[in-house]
Amino acid sequence: MEKIYQGKTKDVYKLENGNVLLKFKDDCTGKDGVFDPGENSVGLTIEGIGKANLETSIKFFEILKEAGIKTHYVSADVDNATMEVLPATVFGHGLEVICRLKATGSFIRRYGDYIADGTVLEGGYVETTFKDDAKGDPLVTKDGLIALGVMSGEMYDSMKEQTLKITRIVADELAKKGLDLYDIKFEFGYNNNEVILIDEIASGNMRVYKDGKIVEPVELTKIILG
Repeated sequence: MEKIYQGKTKDVYKLENGNVLLKFKDDCTGKDGVFDPGENSVGLTIEGIGKANLETSIKFFEILKEAGIKTHYVSADVDNATMEVLPATVFGHGLEVICRLKATGSFIRRYGDYIADGTVLEGGYVETTFKDDAKGDPLVTKDGLIALGVMSGEMYDSMKEQTLKITRIVADELAKKGLDLYDIKFEFGYNNNEVILIDEIASGNMRVYKDGKIVEPVELTKIILG
């Protein structure tokens, strides 16, 4: 297989059938050995988290499929920690979409003068950042994305609508287990000019609390899959 991209938490390979294979790794984003989904670099390695993230992704992709939401998901091999997906073109050099249900983390670092940590963001707050470690994943607005030729306004609106819908589905699923979703990070691409969710939906990409305390990724995955 031809490796076409080496990422922080997974590697990407091209398959002969035209689809793409994602190989999940045991690396997590964070800083100084502490997990943080908002960080832009690998901060720690957790044995077995790659397969666990894959299982979690499968669970949520299947739920989205039942809800009639198209994603890049095709099939998966848990034993080898791989997932086959539809090919999709990323926006720009990579764009992350964050949906925040409660104010915390980098949101508070930026806007703490205006809002208290843990405040509910009614309806969900969607923001986009370019994947650029050297520049600290800079924020970019809808107008900025259009002006830079990264995507059309219609593509952005579709992406935002899907983000809010998918976040609510994930939050409702977590709530069944007594978990409170604060924020979640997605990545979208386009396949035949259709905007679809790509990458993964896993514990390493979401910030979740239980009884007022943050749930670490390994424990979160156990709860989700339990």
